[in-house]
Amino acid sequence: MSALRPSARGGLRLSRLGLRLAGSRRFQLIAERVPFLRRIGRREGDELFDIVAGFVHSQVLFALVELRVLHMVADGPQPVPVLAAQAGLPVERMQLLLQGGAALKLLRRLRDGRFDLAVRGAAFLAVPGLESMVGHHGVLYRDLADPVAFLRGETEPELARFWPYVFGAAGATDPEVTAKYSRLMTESQGLVAEDALRLVDLMGVRRLMDVGGGTGAFLAAVGRAYPLMELMLFDLPVVVEAAPARLNAAGLAGRFTVHGGSFRDDPLPVGADAISLVRVLFDHSDETVKLLLARVREALPPEGRVIIAEAMSGGASPHRETDTYMAFYTAAMGTGRTRSAAEIAQLLSQQGFAGIKTFPGFRPYVTSAVTAVRPSDAS
Repeated sequence: MSALRPSARGGLRLSRLGLRLAGSRRFQLIAERVPFLRRIGRREGDELFDIVAGFVHSQVLFALVELRVLHMVADGPQPVPVLAAQAGLPVERMQLLLQGGAALKLLRRLRDGRFDLAVRGAAFLAVPGLESMVGHHGVLYRDLADPVAFLRGETEPELARFWPYVFGAAGATDPEVTAKYSRLMTESQGLVAEDALRLVDLMGVRRLMDVGGGTGAFLAAVGRAYPLMELMLFDLPVVVEAAPARLNAAGLAGRFTVHGGSFRDDPLPVGADAISLVRVLFDHSDETVKLLLARVREALPPEGRVIIAEAMSGGASPHRETDTYMAFYTAAMGTGRTRSAAEIAQLLSQQGFAGIKTFPGFRPYVTSAVTAVRPSDAS
């Protein structure tokens, strides 16, 4: 089987001959008679159809979230008519949705026809911010309704209006939109903070400033993990208004300061020996990121650290979640893009940082990390 070679990432990598064979319907029919090749073919066929059906899968999930079906069965199984009445759907359409949810293993169909919460559904409800993320996917779906026009730059994506803060202080003027953004960021920040703090050791940092930190969700997690660390928060004035209440409620009274401003227009406050950028870079263009990193370098003392944490592209080894979902999402925002750790390292090097280290994420779709230091004047 010289046409089949093991892949570094698992599965099989085909030679050029193997690709020609895989693309031959005649060979496919012959392979169905060979047990080893039949298993490979059927597995590849299943995964191919999973890609084809992916849009419908996501729409089933969206409907389950919008109608709060998973919550309806969280305390126990329910008959279809009861769920239909609660959701305001005809019984036959509720049956359709429930069957789809069970096929995706979010729900479980019992022998008596009732539906219960499955393990995957229970895990979904437990992930902070996941429901809110799915809940605003209607905007992303509309932006990608014509993906070819989107890729050609012929559309005006709605996501750019959903996240107006990426345009700077002038963009974040609508209190309702800002509140929606802050709520979604806060709810989804828990997993990011959890993984980032597992990846990067902050021991020895005296004062950390989180730039673009919203209402302080990441700083709250840092404060709990490092009880002696002083904390600084920097974000747009309209965004940080709710931060003091959140940080005080987290038991951090007396340990933090809040600074309102825009890194596009204002220098960053000084005094921190480490600066974190959590899910900030992928919101912005390379030119904006260069400006931000230059200002981070100016604000840091010699040997001060910068910590970057966000979902990153797989780069030379494309990653399923980050190079599809995250890459298209950030492109639809109109200002940013999902970068690989190598690209981020290059941007850091261009702005004069040294000692660059990369930390592949436990869950790359949640976050990976890159750290660097501002060299001392002597070096």
